[in-house]
Amino acid sequence: MEGLVHKTVSTNGIIMHFVQMGSGPVVLFVHGFPEGWFGWRKQIPVFAGAGFRTIAPDMRGYGDSSAPEGVNNYTYLHIVGDLIGLLDALGVEKAFVVGHDWGAIIAWQLAIFRPDRVTALANLSVYYIPRNPRGSLVTLMRKSVGDDHYFCKFQLPGEAEARIDQVTYDGFFRHVFSDKFATLLPDWSKAFEEKGPLPEWTSEEDLAYFISEFRKHGLTPAINYYRALDLSWELTAAWTNHKVMVPTIFMIGDHDLVYHFPNAKQDIERMAERVPLLKKITVVEGANHFLQLERADIVNDHILQFFKSF
Repeated sequence: MEGLVHKTVSTNGIIMHFVQMGSGPVVLFVHGFPEGWFGWRKQIPVFAGAGFRTIAPDMRGYGDSSAPEGVNNYTYLHIVGDLIGLLDALGVEKAFVVGHDWGAIIAWQLAIFRPDRVTALANLSVYYIPRNPRGSLVTLMRKSVGDDHYFCKFQLPGEAEARIDQVTYDGFFRHVFSDKFATLLPDWSKAFEEKGPLPEWTSEEDLAYFISEFRKHGLTPAINYYRALDLSWELTAAWTNHKVMVPTIFMIGDHDLVYHFPNAKQDIERMAERVPLLKKITVVEGANHFLQLERADIVNDHILQFFKSF
């Protein structure tokens, strides 16, 4: 990718790798599971060409960033702290923020903890769910859909790692990128052996890069984000029912597995109650979970139009 620069900074006790391109107001791209910075490859050059300085880190546990051992190192507070440290190291006072999947979860928290550092927010796939005093997201998932949901299965130490090793990474990524992730349990080992075709929005070369990056730390750090959800819930009691007070847009595909979580459609419809500065909700017909890759033109156009209004 011509003009792409790889760098690292020391932040919040870790080394964080990131890529950047362009100059102008900063756009911080926050990736989800199991992607790394490369999940924004269809946004970085477009936003740079539109007059923005694009910054896309590997979150802790991914790619060339550090991967601290232990579930307790992957709470919301740790990960938001990494991003604030990154902005500080680069001398960036405020940034436009774009998040997808787990990156959206973290971007929501960033906007809650440090709204002074966020000019505007564009989140994809994962809508805002305020902290529920009745229990963590894992607890509520277990009550509503049972122990077989992957959020719950991922809590078992070593379970996922025992089933997804380096031999099966190819099948794992094909399965996830084909938006079959919700169906992988309980017989996921068999599912990963069925190495079907990739979706049109990615290539064999892209897949090979994802696998090479993921092998640097293995699966455990990425799954620790899920395993730290209970601790994140405990640590964020002070923000119970807190509202997101930054200008925001939200986009999701109508085939996204998140769109079909229990009560998701109702929660999305009421999201303006919890995000008072929400400007727009866009449900993209026929689109799946990896919206920024599958429908890059739509995503880029919507977000650029929004960010250029500031």
